[in-house]
Amino acid sequence: MIAAMPWLRVQNRLALAVTLGTLLAMPELLGAVARFEIPKLDGPVKLDATLDELVWEKALSFELGYETDPGENVTPPVRTACKMFYTSSHLYYGCHAYDDPAQIRARLRDRDSASFSDDVVGLSIDPFNNKESSLVFDVNALGVQNDRRYTELEGRSDSSWDATWASSGRIVDDGFVVEVEIPFRALRFPRQGGEQVWGFNFRRYQPREVRRRMAIHPNDRSNPCRICQSSELVGFEGIDPGRNLEITPTVTGIATQSRDGFPDGELEGDDPDFEGGVTAKWGITPSLILGATVNPDFSQVEADEAQLDVNQQFSLFFAERRPFFLEGADTFSTHQRVVYTRSVADPRWGLKLTGREGRNSMGVFVAEDEQTTFLLPGPEGSSLGRLDRESTAAVLRYRRDFPGASSVGMVYTDRSATGYSNRVVGVDGKWRMTTADFIDFQFLTSSTEYPDDLVGGRSNPDRQHGRLEDHMALLRYGHQGRHWKGVVVYEDVGEDFRADLGFVPRVGYRAYLGETSYEWFGDADHWFTELELSASTARTERRDGEPLEERADVWVGYQGPLQSRLWFGYQFVDVTFRGVEIDESRVWAEGGIQPTANVRFGFGMQLGPGGDFVEARQGDLVSLNPSVRLELGRHVQARLSHEYRQLELPGQGRLFEAHQSELRFVYQINLRAFVRAIVQRTAVNRNPLLFSRPVDEEVDDVFGQLLFTYKINPLTALYVGYTGAYLDLDRSGLIETGNTVFFKVGYAWGT
Repeated sequence: MIAAMPWLRVQNRLALAVTLGTLLAMPELLGAVARFEIPKLDGPVKLDATLDELVWEKALSFELGYETDPGENVTPPVRTACKMFYTSSHLYYGCHAYDDPAQIRARLRDRDSASFSDDVVGLSIDPFNNKESSLVFDVNALGVQNDRRYTELEGRSDSSWDATWASSGRIVDDGFVVEVEIPFRALRFPRQGGEQVWGFNFRRYQPREVRRRMAIHPNDRSNPCRICQSSELVGFEGIDPGRNLEITPTVTGIATQSRDGFPDGELEGDDPDFEGGVTAKWGITPSLILGATVNPDFSQVEADEAQLDVNQQFSLFFAERRPFFLEGADTFSTHQRVVYTRSVADPRWGLKLTGREGRNSMGVFVAEDEQTTFLLPGPEGSSLGRLDRESTAAVLRYRRDFPGASSVGMVYTDRSATGYSNRVVGVDGKWRMTTADFIDFQFLTSSTEYPDDLVGGRSNPDRQHGRLEDHMALLRYGHQGRHWKGVVVYEDVGEDFRADLGFVPRVGYRAYLGETSYEWFGDADHWFTELELSASTARTERRDGEPLEERADVWVGYQGPLQSRLWFGYQFVDVTFRGVEIDESRVWAEGGIQPTANVRFGFGMQLGPGGDFVEARQGDLVSLNPSVRLELGRHVQARLSHEYRQLELPGQGRLFEAHQSELRFVYQINLRAFVRAIVQRTAVNRNPLLFSRPVDEEVDDVFGQLLFTYKINPLTALYVGYTGAYLDLDRSGLIETGNTVFFKVGYAWGT
């Protein structure tokens, strides 16, 4: 205990300094906010999007009186009248969005699939009123739910967060009406018995020629902290989350066939496998959640988005989709991604505790993994490492938040198995000095021991055995004003730094980056709604000063009519790879346009010099990425995307040509049920004469999935599906390599 005292004194002094600094900036950061008193009422409510019960007449009433985008706090072209009240166990809101019903855009979709291409009304709430994070509950005109968590420190929304709540929507003669019921057990809020003050905002999105955003309060574009500008709700006395116990047993069945020897082997299948599992969640307090899972089914019902893995320097990133790890996921985030839960591939059991008390947030999770896989990073590339043994993963995260969206935190990760261990410990934080200026920092150290039987790829082979110890440091200053934005970054990552529970694909470098931009704003009738001019410069070098990458970028961003978006620029890039200097300077563009309510086109392009990151050679690159999304009535959506990539060696011919296509077709039967088909095809053609090692001249890989889903809420659902994989080597014809038939059923029981 005595040994800990110096650290506690340093921590207290740092906390005091951050608090004093942010308090000085408080008037700028927070500004004046509007307060509303929300009544506590009793009375039956039928969620039928009519708002005709007597209880609604006594509810808090208000209108969304500001258009905040593209107009800047101007009078909206349409009215939106909303009402709110609460009971001891639920929060209710209803809105009447006035409009021409023939112009309303709304489709039936699976929850979290209704985008802002639909007419949407939504509530964001900040129960702790700390101006740092909020929960968002959006509903489209047909009642389709979209919930997510927004974190001010990260400046982004996490749509993977899910809650169990109820909603309805209906198009009427003068617009549409939505009605929503949110149980308090789906939220986290302060542990106090008296009156509470919550931050909140109401928004409406109206997508037409441009997409308008309307809100209950104005938005100051000079203040990048959006939550700091929220209005406040006063009330919530005596609210009760109930026992807040949720238990979800699951049953899964799977039957798989695979070809024993390609291409001449036979398809052979094991006996069908049936397994049971259970996941539980208990709200120890309204803000502290304990979760546990035993023998969970973590199969990927959602197929990952197709990504072309050809001629890549570094490993591809795939988003987490598994419910157990998504609960409280924002608690574990830091500036450097040292916690990446998909590295826990096949857990046998898991335990997690996340919560918040006052300005203190913390999270702990422990899992036993039947697989042990991780990245093997280096200065010039990364690959996947594997151990044939079970491992235990543990993460501890603590963060102290301060007024004005500032914070200080620590993180500890541990992954261990017989003869193997990786530990990371560090501190991080953000200091928002003024409305527009902030500093981010992070310092981490790691200690790793790899055994002799590590199976891995090409990255840093001389550093894949024995004990490794090193550090990483990050310092970033940013300015986010009304027109001018800029950032300066310094990063230092040791060559022996490892974060095996995270996603750190590059180590052994120092990086310096500077970026600035200037933005103009137009209104809905202008030829642009936003126009941005940007430039950046960066240098990445080995820690001995030898260059790895030097670059300078200039680009223009445009948003305008037909919901069009375009980014166009030129990058000057020199990459040093295996001692060879490779020119990667090229012109690039990406964007999209929606000419009608039912069609949207997207595209991406890169043209210019490019490198062969297999054998370190200079080439010329062509990369094209077209896509189209079709809305066929209210029930059907189809999306087709394609990526084409070609690299040619000057004077020698084409090294490779790659195509990747993905078709997603969804028929939404109703709000609860849908049928989805996905087909992904990857075809790569190489010139074997231009490679120093044997390669297949042509590889054609096809994956397909057919899925039926019936979903009452995020956890109570039935899935039945089929997947198939096919392969064609050197134009011999597609041959099935395997298939799977599966089902999963889960039922969430809660009190």
